[in-house]
Amino acid sequence: MKKNNEEKRENIIIKTSIIGILVNILLVFFKAIVGLLSNSIAIILDAVNNLSDALSSIVTIIATKIADSEPDKKHPLGHGRVEYLSAMIVAGIIFYAGITSLVESIKKIINPEKVEYSKITLLVLLVSIILKLVLGKYVKTKGENFNSPSLVASGSDAMSDAILSLSVLISAILYIFTNINIEAYVGVLISIFIIKAGLEIFMDAVNEILGKRVNKDIKNKIKKTICEIENVHGVYDLVLHDYGPDKYIGSVHIEIPDSMTAEQIDPLERHITDVVLAKHNVYLSGITIYSMNTKNEEIIKIHSDIMKTVMSNEGVLEFHGFYIEEKNKSIRFDIIIDYSVKNREEIYNKILNDVKKKYPDYTISIKVDMDI
Repeated sequence: MKKNNEEKRENIIIKTSIIGILVNILLVFFKAIVGLLSNSIAIILDAVNNLSDALSSIVTIIATKIADSEPDKKHPLGHGRVEYLSAMIVAGIIFYAGITSLVESIKKIINPEKVEYSKITLLVLLVSIILKLVLGKYVKTKGENFNSPSLVASGSDAMSDAILSLSVLISAILYIFTNINIEAYVGVLISIFIIKAGLEIFMDAVNEILGKRVNKDIKNKIKKTICEIENVHGVYDLVLHDYGPDKYIGSVHIEIPDSMTAEQIDPLERHITDVVLAKHNVYLSGITIYSMNTKNEEIIKIHSDIMKTVMSNEGVLEFHGFYIEEKNKSIRFDIIIDYSVKNREEIYNKILNDVKKKYPDYTISIKVDMDI
C-alpha cells in the first residue's frame, strides 16, 4: 500500500511538471516572438522568466525520480531529501533569471529604445496572464496535496508571474494611450520579484535541510494514536527526522505502569511501531520507557505536589517522566523549558532547590529535555 502511494505521488508530480513545461514553452515561444517584434525588453524578460520555469519543472521531474528510487547501501534511509536540493536548484535558476533581467532592464533605462505594441501583443499578454493563473493554482494545489516542495514553489512562482505579466500589459496599454514608456522600469520590478521568489524558495529548502520544527498537528496526531493503545499512560519527547516529504523516522518516550515485565513491554513496543507506521507512515526506530509508580498511593500525592511546584514557574512547558525509587530514596523527572526564556539555568536551579526543600530526604534528578 505504501509503495502504491509513493508511485501515485511520483506519477502526479511528474505529470503536473510536464504540463507546466509544455505551457511555459508555449509562452516562451509566443512572448519571445512578440517581444522581439515590438522591441519590448519587458516582454522578452517575461519570456526568459517562463523559460526558467520550464527548466525548474525539468529539475523537479529528475529530482522526483531520484527521490523515489529504492534505498541502497550508501543511502539506507532512501533519497527523499534530494527534493529539497532540487528546490534549491530551482531557486538558483530563478535567482539567476532575476539578476540577468535586472541587468538588462537597467541597461534599457540608461539607453531607452522605441517600442511598438500591437493588438497581438496585448492579446498574447492577456492569454499568458490567464494561463499562468490557472497553471499556478493547479500546480500549487497538486504540490500541497502530495507534499512536494518543488511543485509548491513552481506553483507560487507561476501565480507571481501572472501578476508580473499584468504589469507588462498595463505598461503597454499606458504607452499606447499616453506614449509614456515605463517598460524598462516594469522590467526592474519584474526582476526584483523574481529575485525575491528565488531567495524565498532557497531559504525554505535550507530550513528543511537544517531540520526545522515538524508540524505540530502531525506530532499531536501520532501522540494521540499511541495514547489510545492499552497500557500507555503518556507520550513524550517525540522526535521526527525528516528524510524527504512525508518520510519520517522517529523515536518516542512512553509512560507505562512499573508493574509491566519485559515479556509484556516487547509486544507493546512492536504493536506501537506497527500502528504508527500504518496510520501515519512514520517509522519509530526507538521507543524508550518511562516507568510510572502504581504501587503506592502516597507517591501519587507527591507526584501531584511536585508537578504543581514545577509548573508554577513561568517558561516551563512540560513535566513528565516522574518516578520515585523507594529503595534508594530518589526522585527523577524531566522538564521542558521554552527556548524563548533567557534564564533557563536559573529556572532549573530554582526548581531543583524548591523540590529539595520539600523532600530533603530524597536525591533529586532533573533532566531538561529539548523543546522539539
